[in-house]
Amino acid sequence: MRIEGGVYLGKSIEDEFLELKLANRHGLITGATGTGKTVSLQVLAEGLAEAGVSVFAADVKGDLSGVGAMGTEKDWIAKRAHEIGFDDWEPKKFGTIYWDLFGRQGHPIRATVSEMGPLLLARLMSLNEVQEGVLNIVFKLADDEGLLLLDLKDLRAVLGHVAERADELTVDYGNVSKASVGAIQRQLLVLEQQGGDAFFGEPALELADLMATDAQGRGRINILAADDLMSNPRLYATFLLWLMSELFEELPEVGDTDKPKLVFFFDEAHLLFDEAPPALIQKVEQVVRLIRSKGVGVYFVTQNPLDVPDTVSAQLGNRVQHALRAFTPREQKAVRAAAQTFRQNPKFSTEEAITQLAVGEALVSMLHGKGVPSVVQRTFVRPPEARVGPLTPTERATLVNTSPLAGKYDEVADRASAFEKLRGKVEANPAQPGSAGPAPSGGGFFDGILGGILSSVGGVASMKTGGPRSQTLGEAIVKSAARSAASTAGRQITNALVRGVLGSLLKR
Repeated sequence: MRIEGGVYLGKSIEDEFLELKLANRHGLITGATGTGKTVSLQVLAEGLAEAGVSVFAADVKGDLSGVGAMGTEKDWIAKRAHEIGFDDWEPKKFGTIYWDLFGRQGHPIRATVSEMGPLLLARLMSLNEVQEGVLNIVFKLADDEGLLLLDLKDLRAVLGHVAERADELTVDYGNVSKASVGAIQRQLLVLEQQGGDAFFGEPALELADLMATDAQGRGRINILAADDLMSNPRLYATFLLWLMSELFEELPEVGDTDKPKLVFFFDEAHLLFDEAPPALIQKVEQVVRLIRSKGVGVYFVTQNPLDVPDTVSAQLGNRVQHALRAFTPREQKAVRAAAQTFRQNPKFSTEEAITQLAVGEALVSMLHGKGVPSVVQRTFVRPPEARVGPLTPTERATLVNTSPLAGKYDEVADRASAFEKLRGKVEANPAQPGSAGPAPSGGGFFDGILGGILSSVGGVASMKTGGPRSQTLGEAIVKSAARSAASTAGRQITNALVRGVLGSLLKR
């Protein structure tokens, strides 16, 4: 069943479809395990790609990867297609790009530390308020002094640099506790051990690669392998939030269009909100509300509708509700809450229907016309046309190696950045604080004529004498002037690096 300007979902008393021009009004797919959420997600992804809309979806269990392989007409598929009148079902495969933060099951995805920004990094490392404040100082100093933060070794180097200059930086930047710096360093070590270091670096992801279309004008389906990633759910949630933020930051305003540029499916959505501070939830709500005008739709996929805060759930107009169980008080509360989010159908009780839905059946309410939700209907979801189920490792490897992006992101690029710049300073001057090796015996600035004059002004012995001593007046004058000049020049080098919408919104 092909619907002009819409994605066919299935059959109730009439054909149910997602209207393309309202697909950027976001949505929610919920239901207990095994009730058909992944199939509904695949149906939407296929329909959107067919209409020229690119899709990005996390594949938590690997079941969604088969969308890149030709479908087969199994008995249950033929039966469902016949029952709902989907007579033009045909096996297909879709242009699919496979991604993996760790580079094992797809093209690696990377971002720089600067792009991630201190707010998301603080959450990723579970930092407290004081430690987050120190991390903000680190980013500010890096901006002021032109220190590029690309990967974790850059961040570690600047943290050490800040710790060495803690007393000096207090006036301009605020207190820097060495204990807090040490705590952040320990969390960075934990992040590295969990594989997080593979995510930070270059070449960074180009968002245009997520929104490309094929020669026939069909959208790409981008699948993120998230089965290994789920062992570190905080990294998973932070990455997807960063990606959504980057989309908001980089894409231009387009207003209402005939169809979205990209639809973003956030599986296991509860991980985004678990233990999230109110300020972060507020920013998520702002991003969800505003990203619609950039031509991006966001669809949350989760088991329990209560997993999504009310302020965010209120922004989700297109809804697919699979069966929920109601044995415990919390489950009964979830059923009532889910029922109340629909425009009620007088022909049946929505609350009762949620507990009675069969596998592959769902309550569906989509936005139509001028954005008004349709009356909720019990709907049999149509079967997907691509393969239902995972690819084999060999099939996945073949598709990765022959994809349009093969070779673009596979090799790590490590250009000169904060780590190299700070290490270069240490090697050039081994006597600076925190470095090893004796002070140079000659050739220094104060060994020349100016040094003699300043030493005389200071009225103390030559700097060539060994051992600790007091700073001369000349040294104090020069160091003060140099520090002032460096500070002024540093502030004029460039504006602060763009780090994503969450950081930007905080400044509004």
